[in-house]
Amino acid sequence: MTQEGAKENARQAVERLLAETSEAALATRLAREPGGLPYVSLVLLGRDAEPGPLLLLSDLADHTRNLAEDPAAALLLHGMGAGDPLAQARVTLLGRVTRLPAARRAENKEAYLRRHPSAALYADFGDFAFYRFEIEKAHLVAGFGSIHWLESGDLGLR
Repeated sequence: MTQEGAKENARQAVERLLAETSEAALATRLAREPGGLPYVSLVLLGRDAEPGPLLLLSDLADHTRNLAEDPAAALLLHGMGAGDPLAQARVTLLGRVTRLPAARRAENKEAYLRRHPSAALYADFGDFAFYRFEIEKAHLVAGFGSIHWLESGDLGLR
């Protein structure tokens, strides 16, 4: 397979993981600790027509406070399947998280609730807001020996 073909296969694998995965591990830098220790939490992923996943985060959560101090973050998405979990596809997305304008809340909420209808219970709480994970790089492990680094431009995400 050519290098271009391998890159295209990797791009498709990342897009598939984004399309099929509804939750991820979010890594941020713990703002309240000297030295900014890593902090990981579970988040739900929404999708809309924009590149990068939608996140619905509470201002009360540590990860949201961490992002207010430093928007750099990572998301780990993994494919589920039978057999050895380390043989399954997974991608670490590296980038920055930005709060979305309140003016777009209705359309963000609609897109998010398509994937997570149960979030309707809290999506309108005053401490919740929508955020976009802006992908800068992706590290795909598509199984043993199939490892790819991709820049955001390589991904061509919708």
